[in-house]
Parts: sequence; C-alpha cells; structure tokens
Amino acid sequence: MTVTDTGIPARTAERPAHRDANVLRWLGAYTASMIGDSVYYMALAWAAARTGGDTQTGVVLAVGSLPRAVLMLGGGVLADRIGPRRVVIGSDAARCLVVLGLAAALLLTSPALWMLIAVALVFGVVDALFLPAVGALPPRVTAPGQLARVQGMRGLATRLANVVGAPLGGVAVALGGPTLAFAAAGVLFAVSLPLLLSLRIRPLPGQKGAEPSGTAWHDLADGLRHIRRHPLLGPLMIVVAVSELGFVGPLNLGLILLAEERHWGASGMGWIIAAFGTGAGATALLLAVRGRVPRAGLVMCLAVLIGAVAIGALAQLPSVALAATAAVCVGLFAGLGGSLCGALIQTVTEPAYLGRVTSVSTLFTHAIAPLSYPVTGAAVAIWGTGPVFATSAALCAAGALTGLAFTRLRRAELPG
Repeated sequence: MTVTDTGIPARTAERPAHRDANVLRWLGAYTASMIGDSVYYMALAWAAARTGGDTQTGVVLAVGSLPRAVLMLGGGVLADRIGPRRVVIGSDAARCLVVLGLAAALLLTSPALWMLIAVALVFGVVDALFLPAVGALPPRVTAPGQLARVQGMRGLATRLANVVGAPLGGVAVALGGPTLAFAAAGVLFAVSLPLLLSLRIRPLPGQKGAEPSGTAWHDLADGLRHIRRHPLLGPLMIVVAVSELGFVGPLNLGLILLAEERHWGASGMGWIIAAFGTGAGATALLLAVRGRVPRAGLVMCLAVLIGAVAIGALAQLPSVALAATAAVCVGLFAGLGGSLCGALIQTVTEPAYLGRVTSVSTLFTHAIAPLSYPVTGAAVAIWGTGPVFATSAALCAAGALTGLAFTRLRRAELPG
C-alpha cells in the first residue's frame, strides 16, 4: 500500500468512481462551486443593470473575462508547482471572501459601478487560477480507468449547476436583492472548502516529466513544448481549438439570434436550449454509468463530426420541434466528444505537466472561443443565421477531420 503526500494510505484496488467517497467529495465540492458561480453571475448582472445602463452592464461582465484570457496559462503553471488541490482550495476561499465582502458592503451602501468592476476583476483573476487546477484534479482523486466516468459525473454536475444556479440566483434577488444573492454565492463557495480539504490525493504513477523549476516563463515554455512534441496532445489541442471556435458562437449567441429571426420567441429558444441540455445530460449520464468507451479517439472525432452536422441543420429547420430535435443531437454528440477529449487529455498527459496542459485546453474553451461572439453577431447581421451556422458547422467538422487524420489519435484508447 502506498502513501499519499497527505500521509493517508492510498487504496491500490480500483473502485468505480460513482462508489468512491473520495470522488463524491470532489464532485460535491465542484457542484457547490459551479452553482455558486451561476448565482454570482446572476447577482452581478442584476446589480450592474440596476446601477448603470446596458453599456455599463456589458463592461462589468466583460471585465471578468479579461484576466481569464491573460492569466489562464499562468494558472496551469501554478497548479503544477504547488498542486491543483491547493490552488482550488485557495481559489474557492478567495471567491468566498470577496463575494461575502461585497454582500456585507451592500448592507451599508448601494452598489457602485466601480465596486462591481473591482469585484469582477478580482473574480476573473481567481477564475484564471481555478479553472486549470480543477481540470487537473480528477487524475489525483481517482484511478486512470475511471477518468471517463468522472468526466460524465462532472458533466452532470455542470448541467445541474446550469439548471439550479440561475433560478436560485433569481429567487435570492427577488427576496433580498443582490445582497442576498451575493451572500448565497459566498456560502456555496464556503460549502466546497471542507469537502476539498478532506480529499485524499493519489500519487500519480510514472512521473517522467521534470517537476516545474526555474522561472514561471521557463515552466510555461516547457509545458507548451511538451504538448507540441507529444503524439496525442498536439492533435487533441487542435481538435479542441478548432471545434470550439465553431461550437461556442452558434450555441450561445447564435441561438438567440436564430429565435429572433424565426420569431420563435423566448419560449421557443428555451425549448431548444432545454433540448441541448437534455442531450448533453444524457451523454454525461451514459459516461458516468458505463465508465469507458472503446476506441475513444475514433469515437471522439466521429461524435464531434456528427455534432457539427447537427449544428448546421439547426438554422435550416422550419419549426421549433425540429430545431429542438437537432439540438438534442448536438448535446448528445458534442457532449460525448468533449468528455472523451477531456478524459484522453488527462490520461495521456505526463503527471508533472497536468496543470499546464489543462490550462491550454481551458484557454481555448473558456477564453479564446468566447471571442467569437462579436464575430458571430456581426456575421448574422450581414448574412443571416443560415450561412453563419453552416460556417460554424464546417469549423467543427474541420476539427473532427483533423483529428481523424492522425493515426495515433484514431487508435487512442482509455485505460481499461
């Protein structure tokens, strides 16, 4: 029996993730943190809208995204230097203190625009540290053969946070204004802390890569070289980067513009979004129960390709019912491709580089891909939704076809 860096004996037998108390503690902490995120953003948007106009609200919400884009890679370096659990604990503690501090301040004074901008900026900086670390944590709390199941469980937690977080934030705002909503978000961040502190960290086998040393810039460059030279990580990052650029725009801003163009109204858009969430949730549940998908690399690329076809079809269908059916397919197949991609990245990455590799993939999904929003909006204004969705589908398909062109990726398997 081995001993972890916390002094607690690690189990040598592999236990299914959904029956592992250690994984369930991690999942509970992650879920509480994600719901807290949703409540926080609801409260921030509401407070900004009541304080200023539409432009000021946009500024407050945009300020938080800038640190994520600038500091995300640095967050990966920090996770590799001191360990992802410490970074996640520090991040949730910082978010708890900042948000509860804002709630306390709002008991004494009305929200000011500068105050909201300052909190959004600090929150964005902490997010840039939190996201790579939380993505690098699963291999340290479960066995390699359980990573696909953990990705499914994480997907279910994300869907739950999306379903519960916004309504919870809305109820808190209705009952006590932004003050109560910020306080609720802070409490949720606090709930995650004892769960994270009780995690048992598994020793990662086969640490072939050198531990981070020297300057942060040297460590970052070393991580990027590791990705470039790796036979699987380089292709995986190409698939992530290209497919996310085609996926994020139409599935966020594009659906709103499509519903307006077709006069489907808010209810029609709600049905389509709910259908997408249903498909993504079904995929997450399948992975959580099954635990492993044979020929994971090939299935990942084919799933992204089928999802791309469904994205292109969304803007060509004449009714809400048909568009919702296509959205279910997008959720099913894009969700399957994304989960398998995440599991493969965590499986093939050498342990010493997990934080840095995760930061690169997270940079594409949470920082660079959202920059397509203004491009999507401008393109829809000029050409309409049909050509824009078709172009986005072509981008997703290009990412999948690029992955299929790499033999090693097509043949990649998850641990049994």
